[in-house]
Amino acid sequence: MKNIILNADVGEEAGFDADIMPYISWCNIACGSHAGNDLVIQETIRLAMQHGVKIGAHPSYPDRQNFGRVKMEIAYKDLVKTITEQIQLVKAYTEKEGGQIHHVKPHGALYNEAVKNKSVAMAIIESIKNVDKSLSVVTLKNDKFSYLSDQGIEVKYEAFADRNYNDDIALVSRSENRAVLTDPKEVFEHVKRMVCDKNVKTKNGVVVPIFFDTICVHGDNPESVRILKYLHKEFSQMDLL
Repeated sequence: MKNIILNADVGEEAGFDADIMPYISWCNIACGSHAGNDLVIQETIRLAMQHGVKIGAHPSYPDRQNFGRVKMEIAYKDLVKTITEQIQLVKAYTEKEGGQIHHVKPHGALYNEAVKNKSVAMAIIESIKNVDKSLSVVTLKNDKFSYLSDQGIEVKYEAFADRNYNDDIALVSRSENRAVLTDPKEVFEHVKRMVCDKNVKTKNGVVVPIFFDTICVHGDNPESVRILKYLHKEFSQMDLL
């Protein structure tokens, strides 16, 4: 079994970032469009660098009112423009601090739409190319990015520690009960199955295969710190971190 790479969405002003950073390897920093601002971005970058955490940009639809979790109808060129600017912002501040940006992970509705919408996936890829084509993009296995790998952008796949899955490996909608997992022990068993057995038990109890390079715990989950501490303790004992 390979070592686990834990990642978290940060810079979203949830108040947990300082406690989260010691337990993750990658972070995805909000770019100001769904949360955060220039000051928060810079503070989060410094925090990540203090802990040796690889830095990623976490662009979204420009929709602070809905925290970037509602699909927006945006012209392709405008979508490329906003995503490009968001990535550039995090990259510029990271380099100002003497660091280097590592990846791009879309946020919320943008992430979900890119899974199934080729145009949105292409807008994200074009945006990455506009900034730095050496950056990888973090997404789900078997989504539209999987079929766009010939565009020269490396794809890293992720699974979710604190989210329940449907039978088709899509995430359970946040509008449904038990979409988000909050009990650290339950999350550990959820992740342990992914890591050790390469599968996940869906909300309906169906066991399906899952593939990933990294596992995400959402930084705005009120139990994120407790979850990460527990995962770190248990997987360290298994020599997987």
